[in-house]
Amino acid sequence: MQSTGTMAGKRRTVLVSGASGVVGYGILKSLRGAAGRLRVVGTSIYLDSVAQAFSERFEQAIPTQDSGYLEWLLDVLRRHEVDLLIPGIEADLFLWAEHRTVLEASGARLALNTPELIGLARDKWALDRRLVELGMACRIPSLLEGNWETLKEALGVPFLLKPRRGFGARGIVQVGCREEFERRRGELGRVLLAQALVGTDTQEYTIGSFGDGQGGMRAWITLRRSLNGQGFTEKAEVSDLGVMEEPVRELTRCLKPLGPTNFQFRIHEGRPMLLEINPRISSSTAMRAAFGYNEALMAVDFFLDGKLPAQPTLRQGRAVRYAEECVFYA
Repeated sequence: MQSTGTMAGKRRTVLVSGASGVVGYGILKSLRGAAGRLRVVGTSIYLDSVAQAFSERFEQAIPTQDSGYLEWLLDVLRRHEVDLLIPGIEADLFLWAEHRTVLEASGARLALNTPELIGLARDKWALDRRLVELGMACRIPSLLEGNWETLKEALGVPFLLKPRRGFGARGIVQVGCREEFERRRGELGRVLLAQALVGTDTQEYTIGSFGDGQGGMRAWITLRRSLNGQGFTEKAEVSDLGVMEEPVRELTRCLKPLGPTNFQFRIHEGRPMLLEINPRISSSTAMRAAFGYNEALMAVDFFLDGKLPAQPTLRQGRAVRYAEECVFYA
């Protein structure tokens, strides 16, 4: 990507979608330190959300699935003279990727990963097939069909039924008996895939990395984490890549991610096993920024000016996410 240069004194405008969610307002919080050179527009379908506390400008969005969404978004881009769009929800990531040409015609750039990786992220089975092609030892055994006996034999008990589309831990069912399986059997293949249960909740890691699109990983941070009931990181501690370094670098070399990318692993019997890849900024982004890894600012510098990040000096420590009130006085 070639640098466009930065006009002296001109603040660039960045739009962050899904700004009422943990990813969206995490991105907004990460950009606050650059207020002198950035103007941030937050969007959310919720007018009464916390997004307005972190945005210089706020726009109430219409649902991404609405037939008028693209027209609405293009109008927002024109009115605010937006330079860069950063998706805060997966629905926007996928739709923006589909309509990249139309959106870029407005003059804005999109902080999006490669089409291949975005496509693989839409369907866990497609990612599984790609891991098989690559011969990745970190692949978790997964199946798209079978009965109770064959799945029990292949995957062990308990095993998981996971939505092919979706993120985090949402919709995942742990199956420990035939009756439990039979209740969901009709969704296997079409909606769900079956996967072996690996590791434990105490051995889960999230790795934020910045890919250069050529197979190189320019910056990274590893957090050992625990999740809340919605599948987002609730507690995290800075860690080392350790045994995950080889598979992360190999996946990066083969899949060539571009920009912020999230790898999630569990350690199973001493071996790193890949849970999923998110081709975007993920829910622990504000935690990462607090430890010195500000992937939102990295994305701004790269997608607007072609500047690839260097590995930052990271602070050690742990983070805990908690509920807090944001008050808007009349």
